[in-house]
Amino acid sequence: MDDFLFENESYKIRGACFAIYNILGGGIKEKIIEKALTKELEDVGLLIETQKRIDILYNEEKIGVYIPDIVVNQNIIIEIKSKPFITANDEKQFWGYLKGSKYKLGFLINFGTQRLTIKRFAHTRR
Repeated sequence: MDDFLFENESYKIRGACFAIYNILGGGIKEKIIEKALTKELEDVGLLIETQKRIDILYNEEKIGVYIPDIVVNQNIIIEIKSKPFITANDEKQFWGYLKGSKYKLGFLINFGTQRLTIKRFAHTRR
């Protein structure tokens, strides 16, 4: 697939999430997952920024700020959850942040008690 946005990085992100989930399991604090994921992603050669402030724009005007858990290679935002499941509201909120930012790709990842859920969102049309 030639048009798969950030394919290599996406593969590494998913692999890191599965590695963490296999070792730590789910249902633990998001901050702990964030630290583990930061380490895993840095270990595979990705540039990581945590708690970076991102401008949210509406009609080219800044209307707010969003702080994702992790930004990968200055291109991909990651939001971490640790709850029983991701809700439709979680998805809608994350999608709004992605659409309102300059980023084209984001991952909403839930380290739930029963299973790991990785949702990939791509926003390529402006």
